[in-house]
Amino acid sequence: MKASIERSALLGAMSRAQSVVERRNTIPILANVLIEAEGSAINFRATDLDIEVIDKGAAMVERSGATTVPAHMLHEIVRKLPDGAMVELHDDGVSGRLDIKAGRSHFSLATLPREDFPIMASSDYDCNFAANAKTLRRLFDKAKFAISTEETRYYLNGVYFHASDTADGRVMRCVATDGHRLARIDADLPEGAEDLPGVIVPRKTVNELRKLLDDDDAMIAVSVSETKIRFATAEITLTSKVIDGSFPDYTRVIPTGNTKRLEVDAKEFANAVDRVSTVSSERSRAVKLTLEEDRLVLSVNAPDSGAADEELAVAYGDEPLEIGFNAKYLLEIANQVDRENAVFMFNSSGDPTLMREGNDDSAIYVVMPMRV
Repeated sequence: MKASIERSALLGAMSRAQSVVERRNTIPILANVLIEAEGSAINFRATDLDIEVIDKGAAMVERSGATTVPAHMLHEIVRKLPDGAMVELHDDGVSGRLDIKAGRSHFSLATLPREDFPIMASSDYDCNFAANAKTLRRLFDKAKFAISTEETRYYLNGVYFHASDTADGRVMRCVATDGHRLARIDADLPEGAEDLPGVIVPRKTVNELRKLLDDDDAMIAVSVSETKIRFATAEITLTSKVIDGSFPDYTRVIPTGNTKRLEVDAKEFANAVDRVSTVSSERSRAVKLTLEEDRLVLSVNAPDSGAADEELAVAYGDEPLEIGFNAKYLLEIANQVDRENAVFMFNSSGDPTLMREGNDDSAIYVVMPMRV
């Protein structure tokens, strides 16, 4: 193999490849990236056996071929090369080395045979459709903060991606919950996604997917089967296994009878929660909301370290209420709000609270209260 590629194209491909590759590997080949040069492009393929990313970069290929080299090391080398450099990759197929040249810099990396590199088996996808990158980014970005990190409830360690029925028709929906808070985000159902099966997309895949969705106008080809999900652009293909498990019936925990309505400036609210929680003990981080007519007092009382309170002018016209929440959960939910105002719907101090952005029901959040 002998090929030349521009440094920025190589760096982009290696950034995505090395983030899929685990730093600690018991199987040496999994620490490597598979480099395949053919035609006028180089493909960079990386996997951890659950996720596979293939990145295609334009290149000048003098001699086709393929080899594998340590992903993290190649990424570090490319990252330190000067901007605009042309990088030459040369593997003679005999020495077991890949030579990398850029200007006066020369590196030689040990290779492993391409035949040892595991290729993820292709799947027959039941559902294929195209979705706008901006739409997918909103769905996954707004839901992922609520993904559980508890290993025992592995079926909550991802985002539940599915089609659902609403009063206004069918929608494409992402749901995540850890039992303490829940996020449910809807978007218009794209053409071809009517038969979208419900799949749980793992946390790592959600984080890797974010790197494909920066271009608002890009269309992403989405393919889903019962065991795999694939997101593809012209240059990048991300394939992932989905979590083998059943997502719980989340509709049962979304309150429908909450009538006490609080409307507050989302940014002001988040900043106030952040300020008063500074004095709370890290373990509980409980913040109390005391509601009276058009007035909200946020307070924290930590016997070991001190106390704090802050008053906000709000729109609230129901009976007085005192309710406590984990400050971290409140902050994470408030930070999802893209509009000016957040609307909280309460029932009592012991019941789950519903939050949405203004009157928009396409993104709703549920948070469980705490005793304070």
